[in-house]
Amino acid sequence: MPGSPTLPQTSVSPTKRISALDALRGFALCGIIFINIPQTMGMFAYAGQLPEPLRVFFLGRFYPIFYLLFGVGFGIFLRSAAKRSDRPRLLLLRRFLALAVLGAVLHLLQPGEVLLPFAVTGLLVLLPLSYLPRRALLAVALVLILAGVLAGVGGLGLLPGLFALGFALAEMGVPEALDDHPGRLAVLGVVALAVCVLTFWLITLPPPDPAQIRLGMTLSLATACCYVAGFLLLLRTPVGPALSWVLAPMGRMALTNYFGAALLFVPIGTAIGLPGSKRWTAALLLGVGILLAQAVVSNLWLRRFGYGPLEWAWRCVTYWRLLPIGGAANAGEARGTA
Repeated sequence: MPGSPTLPQTSVSPTKRISALDALRGFALCGIIFINIPQTMGMFAYAGQLPEPLRVFFLGRFYPIFYLLFGVGFGIFLRSAAKRSDRPRLLLLRRFLALAVLGAVLHLLQPGEVLLPFAVTGLLVLLPLSYLPRRALLAVALVLILAGVLAGVGGLGLLPGLFALGFALAEMGVPEALDDHPGRLAVLGVVALAVCVLTFWLITLPPPDPAQIRLGMTLSLATACCYVAGFLLLLRTPVGPALSWVLAPMGRMALTNYFGAALLFVPIGTAIGLPGSKRWTAALLLGVGILLAQAVVSNLWLRRFGYGPLEWAWRCVTYWRLLPIGGAANAGEARGTA
């Protein structure tokens, strides 16, 4: 394609993935769908209308993980692209623009989807911040997270900060060292759990509405940290290989699976009468069914191809050239980028 940066023939060849990130991304997808279905189907207008298990353990708990991991993925991508091209930020710009188009299409089916906000945040926040040194980037990320909590505007208010934090962690090489510091993960989990207990207690007092909103966002972040630490530690146990076998392929195809879930649950949910209803069991079963189908399809697809279909198309647009989709021989080797 015209206008593309000069790339060596091997510049887009796959390298080793970070499997823990893939599995964690798949884990986040599993939690997100159980809120996306009732939200898109108009089954609740505010959090208090959700069944208590969904409200306590799912609402706002998995999207922060998704935000962070996409930031990590973009950071890994830019670092890798800098070795492949003399204009790595042009590649990242194309990546964001392609994501914006995909998000705009999905928004027609699922209002409130996150791909378009991801793209906008990437363009307005991550690209400018990518010029900062690593430590400055980390400091700005923490300030943005604090500002997002204090603003009290909901989950999307955390997106810039978590994107920037994930980007900073990638720049610092943290994802590659996940297996080296289980003690730090345990400390993160314990501290986050303590924050969860304290915040939950404060919410039950109850405080004024403005404080309650901000405490709720803090609880969401702390719970997400608990989930991340607990899940990554669980991957180190005897059940870890089985979890990774199921969830890592889903995470490698996160874009395809996120988009594909809406293509499934919107028409099926409408057909079975979910819009405006309180049929929580039916919504739960629909979510479980979609996740099971995605786990099977993702595993089978990646036995033959190196990338999910949308991941491959996204990659082609990023490099502005037609790239091979890969085969079984390199299916497990594409780096853990977004």
